[in-house]
Amino acid sequence: MAHALFNVSALSGLKVVELGQLIAGPFAAKTLADFGADVIKIEPPGTGDPLRQWRLTKDGTSVWWQVQSRNKRSLALDLRQPEAQAIVRQLATEADVLIENFRPGAMEAWGLGSDVLLELNPGLIMLRISGYGQTGPYKDKPGFGVVAEAMGGLRHLSGEPGRLPVRVGVSMGDTLASLHGVIGILMALYEKQKSGLGQVIDVALYEAVFNCMESLLPEFSEFGAVRGPAGSALPGIAPTNAYLCKDGCALIAGNGDSIFKRLMTTIGREDLGADPSLGSNAGRVKRVEELDAAIGAWTARLSVVEVLEALDAAAVPAGRIYTVRDIANDPHYLARGMLAEVQMNDGTRLKVPGMVPKLSRTPGTHRRNAPHLGQDTDAVLTELGISSEQIQAMRQRGIVA
Repeated sequence: MAHALFNVSALSGLKVVELGQLIAGPFAAKTLADFGADVIKIEPPGTGDPLRQWRLTKDGTSVWWQVQSRNKRSLALDLRQPEAQAIVRQLATEADVLIENFRPGAMEAWGLGSDVLLELNPGLIMLRISGYGQTGPYKDKPGFGVVAEAMGGLRHLSGEPGRLPVRVGVSMGDTLASLHGVIGILMALYEKQKSGLGQVIDVALYEAVFNCMESLLPEFSEFGAVRGPAGSALPGIAPTNAYLCKDGCALIAGNGDSIFKRLMTTIGREDLGADPSLGSNAGRVKRVEELDAAIGAWTARLSVVEVLEALDAAAVPAGRIYTVRDIANDPHYLARGMLAEVQMNDGTRLKVPGMVPKLSRTPGTHRRNAPHLGQDTDAVLTELGISSEQIQAMRQRGIVA
């Protein structure tokens, strides 16, 4: 792969301390680590990050862990103990970025609040991800990504009309918050070049979801419209839907004006394509049920492959609804480097997602596998000037592992 030709990473030299666990904070740190940041992940001794045990495991460790914690170093540290808290403060004085996703107040209780850390290191950029943010009447409530998806407006739009709202099968609330956090870090790093100062980035899970809700609020504000679930369609945009074929279904997005005409020609409904009242999206939305019925009648006679071949030839956006088996065997995924393969510590091979986004000159790289719990404790503490005798003494008292 072309990536092997490069040995300079976009974030080389960036020092990141990761506190927190599971998804939101660690995913943000993983994104930075993929592009060269030195991420020190702090985990509790004995158990480590609970994600180590989530979902399917191999030899006692989640295979998800191999993605979420690749390129990181693990420092096992009991944050409840004052000596461990002092180590974090020392790390923070040398770090560029600190990421945490505890409930508001937890860091302050450990003497690790933003006021303390930014006084020690005025250039520190501190990303704080929580359910409801660091301020406001809900700030002390526990918040998970799934709750954020509900509060942010996403869950209400998911599913079929008149039925119980459904969940997207992955943790979108956490991931959206992570990506907003990474954006905030990069903006703060850019601003720091001018001011020399760090700052706090306050990301609430529900706000990250709400930020992606498109026209939801202005439509309510102006028209009193409360958008509801619409199944596989996209309300207000037509035609775009999933349509049943003889052996499955195909997603068809024929909502551009010229695309719509090509789609109608392809399905043998030139009469609809030539209808002036359907020449714009506004007109098509009024007759969306008629259009969906016409497209569905055509797809029902064909296989998914036949539908997609016909629409590809007509330059109409369409696609199969992929399972992970489809993804793992897709030549485009492979050509784009999205089906990366790593060698695990026991020598077996594991497929993992490749790097996103694609940088032409300084792409992301897989530099090291996800660490064992405490794998880098001695190395990190030695870098701080702590002697091996002190490390051993702290290990005996359960401060580090």
